[in-house]
Amino acid sequence: MTDMKTIEAKAMALPAPLRASLAQRLLASLDDLDEREIERLWLEEAEQRYQGYRSGSIPSRDAFEALADVRARMK
Repeated sequence: MTDMKTIEAKAMALPAPLRASLAQRLLASLDDLDEREIERLWLEEAEQRYQGYRSGSIPSRDAFEALADVRARMK
């Protein structure tokens, strides 16, 4: 994970046009994934979020409260 943080820090230090170009290239690289790989990645992400929720490292809130906040922002 340290490598990822280092890469992220270096990327964030780039000028905005270079960050945008990098973001575009990274997103485009995901287009090459097949359906199975995309599903596997989503399942992995869902599992990480669920484990974070269970451990308390990811906060949660009531769905009605969250929706009320979204509706208030849309006004």
